[in-house]
Amino acid sequence: MADLWVSLGVLAVAVLLCEATRRAAARFLPGICWIYLLEAASTFQLCCCTQELKLLAESVRLDQTISLTLTYVVTVVHLSTFREATCNPAAALERVCRGTASGRAAALLIAVQLGAAVAARSFAASVWSLGLSDMHRRHQKFGFRCFDPLGGTVLEAAAVELACAFAVQATAMHIHKLEEKLRVHFFAAVITALVYAGGSISGAVFNPALAFSVQFPCSGHTYLEYCFIYWLGPTLGMASCILLFEKIVPFLSGKSTVGMNGSITQKEKTQ
Repeated sequence: MADLWVSLGVLAVAVLLCEATRRAAARFLPGICWIYLLEAASTFQLCCCTQELKLLAESVRLDQTISLTLTYVVTVVHLSTFREATCNPAAALERVCRGTASGRAAALLIAVQLGAAVAARSFAASVWSLGLSDMHRRHQKFGFRCFDPLGGTVLEAAAVELACAFAVQATAMHIHKLEEKLRVHFFAAVITALVYAGGSISGAVFNPALAFSVQFPCSGHTYLEYCFIYWLGPTLGMASCILLFEKIVPFLSGKSTVGMNGSITQKEKTQ
């Protein structure tokens, strides 16, 4: 239980640090700099929290109810603090396809997200090296090694990531139909359900930047296999969802297709 309380403290520090950065940036760096710093701080927060939650899940045998509750609560915190940040390279590609962002702007945004993901990995290792709990000390003893994150084959894991990204995108595209006060909680419930359903096979990350921070350092598979699972899978899931709901369904129903400029920007895995 002591490990759990220490991890909760680490999560709180990461969230407060990133929230302070976001507020300072909003006050002193308006304009385009604010957008990129918002993405950096929010992606850093997402990856830091997921690193700690993953370590906790792998090292401490928590009751499943507690694990899922943590996932839900942390997701609610993320969605409530990220503002306009997506923390997801797939969302940047979506904007390019919709014509709401240039390729150069999307490339820069993705670079910022991946940079924040790498920084979060280093930050997590620095926190673990402090030995604040027995769990952190054990992890340090093994050199912060991360082992095979897959519970199935490469194709099974890629299929899970694709399906999860499809479900998240579908939720993002239709969540406006709910009352505003229910949206964050419904989105968090969907993500928690996906983590429960697909976590044992692929980790249920469905976010290329988050996977780059959390899953790519793990042994067991090649870099290209991880790219196939955690980059191509979610991107195809997002694209197939947009194609289905904005092109195929309207065509079959005889209605005019939805314009490609109605982007929904609040997507997460956070874990």
